[in-house]
Amino acid sequence: MEKQKILINGERLKQTLELFADFGRTENNGVTRLAFSDEDIRVRKYFSSLCRELGMTVTQDDMGNMYATLQGMENDKPPVVIGSHLDSVEKGGRFDGVLGVVTGLEVVRTMVENGITPKVPVVVANITNEEGARFEPSMMASGVISGRFDKSEMLKSTDKNGISFGEALKNSGFEGKEENRLKEAAAFLELHIEQGPVLESESLAIGVVECVVGMVCYEIEVTGDSNHAGTTPMPLRKDALFAANHLISELRQKMRQLNDRLVYTIGRMNVSPNIHTVIPNKVVFTLESRHQDTETIKQVEEIIQTLPESSGKEKCEVKATKLWDRDTVWFDENLVRSLEQSSKMIGYPYKRMVSGAGHDAQFISTYIPSAMVFVPSVNGKSHAEDELTSWEDCEKGVNVVLQTVLDLTIN
Repeated sequence: MEKQKILINGERLKQTLELFADFGRTENNGVTRLAFSDEDIRVRKYFSSLCRELGMTVTQDDMGNMYATLQGMENDKPPVVIGSHLDSVEKGGRFDGVLGVVTGLEVVRTMVENGITPKVPVVVANITNEEGARFEPSMMASGVISGRFDKSEMLKSTDKNGISFGEALKNSGFEGKEENRLKEAAAFLELHIEQGPVLESESLAIGVVECVVGMVCYEIEVTGDSNHAGTTPMPLRKDALFAANHLISELRQKMRQLNDRLVYTIGRMNVSPNIHTVIPNKVVFTLESRHQDTETIKQVEEIIQTLPESSGKEKCEVKATKLWDRDTVWFDENLVRSLEQSSKMIGYPYKRMVSGAGHDAQFISTYIPSAMVFVPSVNGKSHAEDELTSWEDCEKGVNVVLQTVLDLTIN
């Protein structure tokens, strides 16, 4: 049998994704399926039933992560794992996360209907609370099983109604044993929509992800002096917002000189007292920057850390505080090459690329060889009801993962 002729059933993939979207489908054809909500619990049960129909065993660990296992010929050997998450953000899309889980399901379906028994087990994983939309932080469960987060602290995380993650986990019926955690594997593969415009803009079907980029986030506080907006002459003002605006212009000018692949965002800004008749006395804003090169991130930090103590003609005080950072996570080069080879063999145009967003694979990659595949997002949209990836591109992405799984488990 020529391995390139084993392809998934694209129509079945489409139908399955639409069926999963029914669990939390919104009026505008998006999805709201927060971690351990009624919708999430129901979709988990549905996922479990589909896996058991294929003869797979389904277990949960102490964080509610689900592992559906197709037995192989050598079940004492580390498995090949395919997975992502089933939870969504509020009014999110039909593809974010769930595509990666359904990928695993469709890979197993294809193997079963072709009579393929893998040498080692194949596991399809649903990782709990990747989005962090109900319980912060994001990638909570993969963070716990990889040792990045402390479980006892995560259990205390509460939603807007004061319900803790620990309570929701216990009431969900999906709390399993710690001994069931994913501890070792030959590979962890995650297919995800790009959530950006690059693949579509370059007319490419596949993105083979090399890394999840490093990032740093600072909070910058500019302090001036409030006074009456009508009676205070301009030269005598200490307007924190004007000073912040001057500071932001300087930051942009310096940072755009560093690297054309550097991205930076001022995502939050608070102005006090935020009254139209009062000169602002304080502005607090965040500056987040992302790049795969550690040295470039260091240069960003140097720019921020060497900000003047006062800004603009207003001579307002400036203070920068580092909130958090993360290092670039590079994926397993052998798996990256395998995904490239699969794309070439099937004939899909692809490119190597980086991920600016975080994914469960980045935490799991710290102890298991991991890699990711991206498929295009129409207009780069995600975390929105109009998030869209064509069914054809979904099918192509799953075929690439299927081919790599076959290479790892039977060839």
